[in-house]
Amino acid sequence: MAQAPSSTTNNAASHSDAEQEGLLQHALHAVMRKQRMQDFLFHKVTLLFSLLVLLVLVGIIVSLAIGAWPVFKEFGPGFIISVEWDPVNDHYGAMIAIFGTLVTSFIALLIAFPISFGIALFLTEICPTNLRRVLGSAVELLAGVPSIIYGIWGLFVFAPLFAEYVQPALANTLGQVPGIGFLFAGPQMGIGLLTAGLILAIMIIPFIASVMRDVFEVVPAVLKESAYGLGCTRWEVVRKVVLPYAKTGVVGGVMLGLGRALGETMAVTFVIGNSHRLSTSLFGAGNSIASTLANEIAEASSTLHVSALFALGLILFVITFLVLSAAKLMLMGMSRKEGTKS
Repeated sequence: MAQAPSSTTNNAASHSDAEQEGLLQHALHAVMRKQRMQDFLFHKVTLLFSLLVLLVLVGIIVSLAIGAWPVFKEFGPGFIISVEWDPVNDHYGAMIAIFGTLVTSFIALLIAFPISFGIALFLTEICPTNLRRVLGSAVELLAGVPSIIYGIWGLFVFAPLFAEYVQPALANTLGQVPGIGFLFAGPQMGIGLLTAGLILAIMIIPFIASVMRDVFEVVPAVLKESAYGLGCTRWEVVRKVVLPYAKTGVVGGVMLGLGRALGETMAVTFVIGNSHRLSTSLFGAGNSIASTLANEIAEASSTLHVSALFALGLILFVITFLVLSAAKLMLMGMSRKEGTKS
């Protein structure tokens, strides 16, 4: 009879522990359900955003294709290779605009890539610490300058100086070299394909340099220090350590700059000359797809004229897509080669 209260107390304590454990499990289950619900909502919301981007992209392609259909129906594939652009007689060809776009973009990339690489390399590997932030901020500020400012500066400041000093020098030197002399012949007016390419190069240098600088900075310091410890020079460290580690970012920066060069409108419109003729000289005036759209979209009245402009936009989209795809394939090939070597 004396042990009964103790047994009752133990039973009550066990019952209380069981209740607390049950409440704890219930709270844990509630927290887990809440977390699962949050993960589910987060997944669906991000999926919706991704699908929205894809939907916008498909909508742009479809709208361009629908708008371009009348001119392709009228002229067929010959629209792409024809050099005639005659709004009066409603006859259109895209070759001059395609040629101007590719030539100016190639010139811009040819000039901008080594300069951007040098800027990024200097800022990350050579530049003193107290100067690095100032120069880095200056490069980023240049990337934020509106393109129309570059165009105005190019037309009123750069083009006269280019015509007076640079074009005569190029004509007297490179213009006398057999095989390439024709590229530097013709009227020296300061505007044309070469001027447009140079202005584009100035515009895309800050973009490429900023991206390269960022990817160079994420290379682990221990890798570079190990290479220096083995006796490598600075150039060997860059070539054998930094570039292999950051090649994806470097290619991405180049593609970002090339994408802007391909689609740049106002700056090119100011300095390219806006002439619908195919010139073999880089001094000659020409047109690009973007400048043609900027100059004629407001004045297009006939159905074929509007459709031709839509077709130029579609061609520019295809060119950009092909360039980005080529870059992706190049990176995949480099990755496969690394796997083979290892």
